[in-house]
Amino acid sequence: MAAVAALPVSLSGRFKGSFAYFTIKDRLPQILTRVIDTLHRHKNEFFEEHGEKGVEAEKRAISFLSKLRNELQTDKPVTPLEDELPDAALWNQYLDYQRNLSNGNGEPSWFQSPWLYVECYMYRRIHAALAQNPPIDNFDVFKEGKAQNFFESQEAVIALCTYFQELLKNIKDVDENQLQEELFKLLQVSLWGNKCDLSFSAGEGSSQKSSPLQSLENMIPYILVNDMEKLWSLLVNSKKRNTEKSNVRVDIILDNAGFELVSDLVFADFLLSSKLADEVHFHGKSIPWYVSDTTKHDFNWTIKQLQAANHMWVSRCGINWEGNLKKGVWVYRDHMFWTLPHDFSSMAEVAPDLYADLQKSDLLLFKGDLNYRKLTGDRKWEYTVPFHQALNKFHPAPLCSVRTLKSDTQVGLKPGQGEKIQASEPEWM
Repeated sequence: MAAVAALPVSLSGRFKGSFAYFTIKDRLPQILTRVIDTLHRHKNEFFEEHGEKGVEAEKRAISFLSKLRNELQTDKPVTPLEDELPDAALWNQYLDYQRNLSNGNGEPSWFQSPWLYVECYMYRRIHAALAQNPPIDNFDVFKEGKAQNFFESQEAVIALCTYFQELLKNIKDVDENQLQEELFKLLQVSLWGNKCDLSFSAGEGSSQKSSPLQSLENMIPYILVNDMEKLWSLLVNSKKRNTEKSNVRVDIILDNAGFELVSDLVFADFLLSSKLADEVHFHGKSIPWYVSDTTKHDFNWTIKQLQAANHMWVSRCGINWEGNLKKGVWVYRDHMFWTLPHDFSSMAEVAPDLYADLQKSDLLLFKGDLNYRKLTGDRKWEYTVPFHQALNKFHPAPLCSVRTLKSDTQVGLKPGQGEKIQASEPEWM
């Protein structure tokens, strides 16, 4: 029998000087401080809406978050969740699993446990701080930042929607080569749109201010793993294989709201308009997550904002996209699994319903860094390990990760490629 290769160690704050260490030491406390400040700033609003009850709830939530920040900064043990939310039992089972992994080497804690786990846990505790304190339990502490990112990216949104609507005028006459070229262009816009990540900048502004289409050519050398040709072949072959009876379905597992979401929606519309796909399923987060991740509210709000824009092509996009949702050719879903700490190799066991749904897809596009970390288990892989190996048997359907590199997990590089980049750009990781 062939021996199963041991998985590499998880990225963790226990490795001093690593990206994980600095994230836990500096960025996560900054994010908590911003959340506390946001609640402070909305005190009057809570009072106007809910009276004294709103102010009391705000005080309790802030006290809860200040305690959380202190636990994090002093490397306290991770504590079980005490709320009654539907996923609490799964989180507490996962804490037991982490305890078993430590083999008696102390309790799981902020700097000693896997980075992916403690970072997800922080966002779940932020959610609990509000969820346990009605009447402010539906307040999204990250909403303002997401809206600001969208409004500051208006120039880029206008440029992209205009380009796309002009393209649609002649889409029926476009030959296959040109169709492929346009797919590659819009996929690259969606890739570089992933740079607009507010958790990476600890909530500071990170909008897309200029037209994203102008710089695509110059950015190609910065794409480390480029499987666009394979993606094209897969879509074209799916189309040929699927006769009238069955639809070609593409799923996009979303990352950030703001400009990135608009770029994903344009890409999804292109897939339908070019007849490369018949339906697109979007997967968002069921709770506010990682500062800028897309929730159902963000998804619907973005389409409404575009509809109401006083720019013809932007408004046309919003109207068409609302129509796609009504017709059912676009579907938005949010499953609890996306905001659990598990990596995706656990999905078949933890969320068999979600895994079975993804199996119906012809192509899964995973946007962003967190999805990449969860795909690869957030481990210290050698750069040359093949992507499929790092997936650790997660393969519900053909899948592709569309990610700009933020954390220090990277696989699928050619031999020597990592060393070459390291030599020219020592800070690349």
